[in-house]
Amino acid sequence: MACILLYSRVAPSSYRHTRTCICLFSLSLSLSYLCYCLLFSSDAIMQKPSDPTQNCLRLRSDGGKKLQQKSPYCTLALNARGTREISLHEANQSNASVNLNTVRNNTSDRPTTNNMGIGKFGNKKLPNAIIVGVKKGGTRAVLEFIRIHPDVRAVGTETHFFDRNYDRGLDWYRCLMPRTMESQITMEKTPSYFVTRETPRRISAMSRDTKLIVVVRDPVTRVISDYTQTLSKTPDLPSFQDLAFQNQSLGLVDTSWNAIRIGMYALHLENWLHYFPLSQIHFVNGERLITDPAGELARVQDFLGLKRIVTDKHFYFNRTKGFPCLKKPESSSSPRCLGKSKGRTHIQIDRDTIEQLRDFYRPYNVKFYEMVGHDFRWE
Repeated sequence: MACILLYSRVAPSSYRHTRTCICLFSLSLSLSYLCYCLLFSSDAIMQKPSDPTQNCLRLRSDGGKKLQQKSPYCTLALNARGTREISLHEANQSNASVNLNTVRNNTSDRPTTNNMGIGKFGNKKLPNAIIVGVKKGGTRAVLEFIRIHPDVRAVGTETHFFDRNYDRGLDWYRCLMPRTMESQITMEKTPSYFVTRETPRRISAMSRDTKLIVVVRDPVTRVISDYTQTLSKTPDLPSFQDLAFQNQSLGLVDTSWNAIRIGMYALHLENWLHYFPLSQIHFVNGERLITDPAGELARVQDFLGLKRIVTDKHFYFNRTKGFPCLKKPESSSSPRCLGKSKGRTHIQIDRDTIEQLRDFYRPYNVKFYEMVGHDFRWE
């Protein structure tokens, strides 16, 4: 209005009309801008703080994985390879990569999350205890028997991490483990560990506190069982005597045959004692595991620091298999026995061959008894 009055007094009438239009147009633009500012500032004031989860979900639906990776709101769960994808926001918060010492000192990872960001049950931890051997000694039986304990969670398959997959790294290994609570023990079993030279050093590098379980049996019975299993898979296998001896007439045993070498327990144990004290290694008697499974499991539970929950009430002897089985659990209609490959009938080996093998193993057995402080009576 001031603009209009000023020009009505000073400017000629020819210019007055033009100036008046310009002022009115400027005033209209100013009022429009003012309304625009007030409208959007009030919307910002009334709006609630944004929910990161909802923002993340919106990005998932709108742009998929690429948008999530660019967003500070989203943290993705483990992908198909078991590696954790992190957001740009998290990446800016962390400047140092995790080295082996960090992994060793912190054996439990963060709980992975689902699409809603909700943590799953328990954590995946590196194992507290490992059944490291021996093949055809009864390792599967020990694992199946001990895993019915409520404070034990175990990997069902052999991981072969420390002998075949070590280059995959500890994060890969941890991803194979079951989820456990703080009070539970994580276990795995791979019988070939006991005879693999690099394994003790590698397990010690992961954790020197790892408890080790070795299931041993009469090495002569063990090698016959080993051959029987291999023969069932390879029918054209050479005869037992051809594989076991360089010259049977001279009694020369072929120690290059892995089935023979596994039973030289003292030789392998020496390697383990360079990295672990004997107090951290528990030896299960493979023969007594068959005749008294509850007694052997009681000692395993004591070694692991567990309450004795697995007792004789959990077992019955299957006369057909010649092996103990677990009694019928409440959730099952039948008892739990080991697979068909367990308790199979061994091939017949002549007495002279058996005596030659006993002569060969005797000095190794005696040394093993002295090392562990227990006579297994394998004569």
